[in-house]
Amino acid sequence: MESGPDDATQQAAQPPTAAPVPEEDILGILGGVMDPELGSDIVSLGMVRGVSVDPAGAVTVRVALTTSGCPLRAEIQRDVRARVGALPGVSSVKIDWSELTAQEKATTMERARLAIAQRPEDTSVAATTKVLLVASGKGGVGKSSVTVNLGIALAQRGMSVGILDADIWGFSVPRMLGVSDRLEADAEGRIQPQQIAVGEGRIEVVSMGLLVEQEESALMWRGLILNRAVRHFLEDVAWSDLDYLLVDMPPGTGDVQMGLAKMLPRAEMLIVTTPSLAAQRVATRAVDMGRKNFLHMAGVIENMSAYVDPQGHRHEIFGAGGGERLSSETGIPLLARIPIEPEVAKGGDSGSPAALGDGPAAEAFDDLATEVLRVSPPMDLAGCSARLMDSMEQALAEAAEV
Repeated sequence: MESGPDDATQQAAQPPTAAPVPEEDILGILGGVMDPELGSDIVSLGMVRGVSVDPAGAVTVRVALTTSGCPLRAEIQRDVRARVGALPGVSSVKIDWSELTAQEKATTMERARLAIAQRPEDTSVAATTKVLLVASGKGGVGKSSVTVNLGIALAQRGMSVGILDADIWGFSVPRMLGVSDRLEADAEGRIQPQQIAVGEGRIEVVSMGLLVEQEESALMWRGLILNRAVRHFLEDVAWSDLDYLLVDMPPGTGDVQMGLAKMLPRAEMLIVTTPSLAAQRVATRAVDMGRKNFLHMAGVIENMSAYVDPQGHRHEIFGAGGGERLSSETGIPLLARIPIEPEVAKGGDSGSPAALGDGPAAEAFDDLATEVLRVSPPMDLAGCSARLMDSMEQALAEAAEV
């Protein structure tokens, strides 16, 4: 198969610097681009055939796929463009596609199996699940409310959505969803998430709030213990084959946040801020943490954007422009502005999220779900490498019997 460039060249968010980015830096960041089904990065799998950079900072990446028609090509393309395009000195990104030979496919599958065998800390989250880390630089910006209502809006569209309440100290997701039954384990010791039917979809919930005796209990744990608790939620929970897993992150950039970034290298980040300048400045730190861990920044969400009174007048209680400023300074798209509405707070207290009802906030969360489905769509697996891997495994098993 002859290689050919992708249909379009994406302009990088940052302007080029005087010196082009070194090729080794590009290969380094490509190590964070995962083949969603094989569960390893495209560099170690041998799918990256080389990179080149011209003096103007235009980058060309040569990628060979296991199957040229694989629908996950678009997923890999988007990740390559986003990660490489975010490097300082890159002016544009182009991908030249080709297909692995039969021998190269066999080598790639062998590397994938070896990586799986040597990965003792693998999570129970399916490789095909889109993981979105909902993060903020500080508390009080409504991050948990955004997580819950976005989960509801996605489930209403028929998606299967997991919500992991990783804010171990400040858990609030169970109350917001009206879930109170404690988590239990099956015969194999795996934690069973609580499930909620929402429209044509469903939500699975795991939170420390479903393990403690009382919601008011204070957890006075240090960083290592907190990390271990989150690890349990990723390794020992019987998550089903989800379309999305939304992780309600603790605010800030501490141990838990960095631990989650390392455990979930395929994850993408949604950054929540308010219109105020102070919140926007602090949110920039969360962006910096994510980028230093090579996570893709999916979008910015401005919460508590404005209050619209019954007469239609806007009242910018917390200032204006924070989301736009954060988007402009970081090159991350602004996905939504969620207005201030009493129903959001009431719904969070009563266990009936605002996204289930009507009004400006419900419409904004529905629009946010539309944007999330656009910038980070669920994976279409038909005809992709997992089927190839399954057929190879079957062939190997039949050969061993002979």
